[in-house]
Amino acid sequence: MRTPLLAATVMALAAAPALAQDACPNRGELDPIYCDANRDLLADTPTDPARLKNPSTLVFTYTPVEDPAKYENIFKPFTDHLAQCTGKRVVFFQVQNNAAQIEALRSGRLHVGGFSTGPTVFAVNKAGAIPFAVKGDAKGYQGYNLITIVKASSPFRTVADLKGRKVAHTSPSSNSGHLAPLALLPAQGLAPGKDYEIRFSGKHDQSVLGVNSGDYDAAHVASDVFDRMADRGQVKEGDFRVIYRSQRFPTSSFAHAHDLAPALAQQIVKCFTDYRFPDSMKKDFDGADRFVPISYQKEWAVVREVDKVAAEQAKK
Repeated sequence: MRTPLLAATVMALAAAPALAQDACPNRGELDPIYCDANRDLLADTPTDPARLKNPSTLVFTYTPVEDPAKYENIFKPFTDHLAQCTGKRVVFFQVQNNAAQIEALRSGRLHVGGFSTGPTVFAVNKAGAIPFAVKGDAKGYQGYNLITIVKASSPFRTVADLKGRKVAHTSPSSNSGHLAPLALLPAQGLAPGKDYEIRFSGKHDQSVLGVNSGDYDAAHVASDVFDRMADRGQVKEGDFRVIYRSQRFPTSSFAHAHDLAPALAQQIVKCFTDYRFPDSMKKDFDGADRFVPISYQKEWAVVREVDKVAAEQAKK
C-alpha cells in the first residue's frame, strides 16, 4: 500500500547503479550499495578515501510532518550554530514528503537532518543514514504515541467503530501515520486496508485538518504533532476525541550521511550534542532543550518490529 510517489522512488532506488562491494561480509536489510561489516545495522563508512565527502556547504533538512517553511524558521538558531561550529555554510533544504527527503540523502544532495520515526528505517536501509540523536532533555529523549482521533461530536468510541469509514493515514513510510496502525490495530478489532480503504493525506497536519473539516471520519497521527497544532491554535483540542493511544515511540531522529569524512561526521555530532535550545525552540518542541544521543540498534528496535509486523499484515 504505497503512494505512487513513494512506489516510484523505491523502484528508482532499487534500480540505481550499485557500487559493488563484493567483499562485503554482511548487509542485513541494507541496500546492496551499502555494507554493514560490524553488524550495527548501519551503513559502514566507505574505506575508499575517494568516496568520502567533505562539502564546503552542508545541506540540512527536517522531516516534512508540517509546513517545511515553518521549520526552516524554527531551526534557524541551530543552523546558524551548526555553521559556526563546523566553519561551513549551512543551507536548509525544504522537502515536501518523506520519499523526496530519503532520495536526496541517497543521491548525496542532503548531508544531515531530522527524519520522522518510521522513515528513519527507510533512510537507514535505502539511503545510508546514520541516526545519532533525538530531541529531548536532561531526563532523556522525547517520545510520542500513535493516536486515532475523531471529531468529539462523532459517534465513534473505539477503533472497531471505524469499519467502512473514511480514515486517513499520512504516508506509506510513516510510523504512527501508517505502519503502526497496520501492526497494532488488528488486535483492537480494526484491520486497515481490509475494514476500510486507506486514504493517504500526505502529512500529519493534513490528516488532523481533514478530520476537523469532515473530509475524514478519523485519522491516525503522531500525538506530538496533534499537541503542537492544538498549542498553536491551529485546531481546538476539545473538538476532537482520542479513541486509541499506543505505546511510546522515539520522535524524529537526526542523522548524517554515511559517507561524510569521519572527522566532519564527528564534528557534526558534537555540534548537535553540545547545543542547547533557545526558548523559541523549546516552545516549539514541547520543552525539549537539547539533542540526546541514541543508538539506532536499541532505540529503533520497537519501530523495526512494527515495520516487520506491518509488512506481514499487509501481505494477508
